[in-house]
Amino acid sequence: MDIIFCPTDSIQKAALFTFENMRQYYQKIAPEWNTSKIVEVTKALESFDIKLGDEVIGVMRLEYKDTFCYLRDLQISANHQNKGFGKVALNEAKRKTLSANFNTLKLRVLKVSPAISLYERNGFVVESEDNRFLNMLVRVT
Repeated sequence: MDIIFCPTDSIQKAALFTFENMRQYYQKIAPEWNTSKIVEVTKALESFDIKLGDEVIGVMRLEYKDTFCYLRDLQISANHQNKGFGKVALNEAKRKTLSANFNTLKLRVLKVSPAISLYERNGFVVESEDNRFLNMLVRVT
């Protein structure tokens, strides 16, 4: 699997990718979300395009907090899901967590998201939850 993670070329394109990938959820739980709002909440994050050859197949956004790395967004295009790319992206997020001298990677995921099983298979456990979201973490070494 020759995928590479490179700094996002265009925050606007990355926001559109996220919006299109999450449209079914935004329509149900956050109809006010659009690409402009996604740009606003992600522009300060470390953002990567996930590329397979020359094709962008995903985006990943990280934020470094005081004691942990927060995976703020991981999107893999529908055509490339369930092919191991999510696992590769999580491994890259874990590597970047360690490179930042942290040993905890956290994320927040919608309770209705099929990605929960990906996170669980990759060592994430539920830290807390609310009505819509699970807050998950994994210790990395």
